[in-house]
Amino acid sequence: MLERQLLWKNRAQAGQELIARLGAWHADPKGLVVGLPRGGVVVAAELARALTLPMCSWAVRKLAHPHAPEVAVGAIAPGGVLVWDEPYLRQLHLDPQLRRSLVLQADSELQRRQRLYGDPPLASLRDRHLLVVDDGVATGMTVTAALQSLRQGHPSRISLAVPVIDRTIAVRLRPLLDDLIALAEVDDLVAVGSWYESFDAVDDRQVQALMSACSAELASSAAKVHPTGRSDRI
Repeated sequence: MLERQLLWKNRAQAGQELIARLGAWHADPKGLVVGLPRGGVVVAAELARALTLPMCSWAVRKLAHPHAPEVAVGAIAPGGVLVWDEPYLRQLHLDPQLRRSLVLQADSELQRRQRLYGDPPLASLRDRHLLVVDDGVATGMTVTAALQSLRQGHPSRISLAVPVIDRTIAVRLRPLLDDLIALAEVDDLVAVGSWYESFDAVDDRQVQALMSACSAELASSAAKVHPTGRSDRI
């Protein structure tokens, strides 16, 4: 079955397989790899290293069902972006006060991650080529919020690279993108983790370590190109 053929060992391996689809991005002077925390940063780090591109994170938070934390009913992202799964919410009869509570809780964590991971200001994204990366897309809530948020920075190009994505969600996301790169588009994707042998939770320290390692490797590459230490990369 297709699912067996494309079962990745872990997020890093999935990122390595994505690299073959992204050759045109190599050393793009305007390119920036944008990892969606936390799992997406692991995949993004593999791409940033191989493509010799800078990497940043972009905090986005799922709004979880109050009695089923794994179920997304919406998402928030920087710039005041708020996305709800309205058809699903109408079935749940989620009252406005509970919605506000979910948003406030998520916003607190969103701001904490922005500070901790050093997310860039929106203004720094102007005219950049953004390669947005996640470890998979099932409901599309967080990715939709992230893309709407990133558009506020006025980049000249936004592409999404993911190992696996639900086919219906891919159709919905394409109007928000200049390009969508996926190793697998599948029907009825319920759990992204089912496509990985190991899908362990990623913690803050792992994200920070990956961000630091990618920055150090990029600085080292720039120093080799510019022996005086001068580099035009950011």
